[in-house]
Amino acid sequence: MLSSTRAKFLMVCALLIVVALVAPVASPYAKLLAARVCIIAVLAMSVDLLLGFTGLPSLGQAAYLGVGAYLTAILATSHNFGLGCDFFAVLLLGAAIGAVTAAFFGLFAIRASGVYFLIITLALGMVVWGLAYRWNSLTGGDNGINVFSRPTCVVSFSTDIAFFYVALGVYVVVLAGLYLLVRSPFGRSLVGIRESETRMRMLGYNIWLHKYLAFIIAGGIGGLAGVLWTHLSGIVSPDDVFLTTSVDALLVVVLGGPGTLIGAALGTALVVFLREYLSTVVPWWQYVLGGVYILTILYLPEGLMGLPARLRQHGSASAAREAVTARESASAESRP
Repeated sequence: MLSSTRAKFLMVCALLIVVALVAPVASPYAKLLAARVCIIAVLAMSVDLLLGFTGLPSLGQAAYLGVGAYLTAILATSHNFGLGCDFFAVLLLGAAIGAVTAAFFGLFAIRASGVYFLIITLALGMVVWGLAYRWNSLTGGDNGINVFSRPTCVVSFSTDIAFFYVALGVYVVVLAGLYLLVRSPFGRSLVGIRESETRMRMLGYNIWLHKYLAFIIAGGIGGLAGVLWTHLSGIVSPDDVFLTTSVDALLVVVLGGPGTLIGAALGTALVVFLREYLSTVVPWWQYVLGGVYILTILYLPEGLMGLPARLRQHGSASAAREAVTARESASAESRP
């Protein structure tokens, strides 16, 4: 188990180094897509913390991305705050407002479980979308808020490669932080709650508190992704807070592999590639993407990260069948 974990860790490190080295020679469009993958992967990891490790399927993560994104846009346009070296302070503020929003929503959501939890997070997310749509004086309503420039601190983040490295750096920090979290006693407790709440309650664990803290952490990560999303797209609108954003984050986690963290990036990269490539080839690319989701759920319930294990199991089963066939043949030949 230790060697397998170490091998996966080294593989992830090698992949990140390769991406960082190849990025400078990539096209501007490829750098933009790579930055988008990093940001969506950060949001998806917040979903994975809830779904993959705690067993809480959330459809409200777009709300935390939205509050972080709108905070960034308002500070940048109204107070010119966050366009200089204080950009890193805005990152912390975005994470903070996402965590505070999740702390408030969690008081209602954590009381439910299963499909009821899903519905409550959906409803709470739609509350934020309604505020973004109707509060014209603050959010700009349908028009949203335009942010025409990116931060400048030591180097200008306005260049595609610089902003990509910022997004990649945030992704790596969040990945490392969540990796340490899920391997800590608290993270192990979350997995225990996912497997059997009754057993963990009998062992004396405060189930509600563990879920509530995981909910807050996931909200903070969502707010962090919102800060980066504002500077990537240059505009924040109610569309960013709509249900489709939460559904996309949930689906890429299922596609990549719940409970793996790194699977969020793999699922995001695959979905972004399919959308950008297929949309230029066929007009019905949504059906292809939907088919990928369905086939993954049916035949790869562990997601893309479970594919190597599935192939090893298939190989072992094939080898066992061949061995049985060989023994039967040898036994038949030895009979008089």
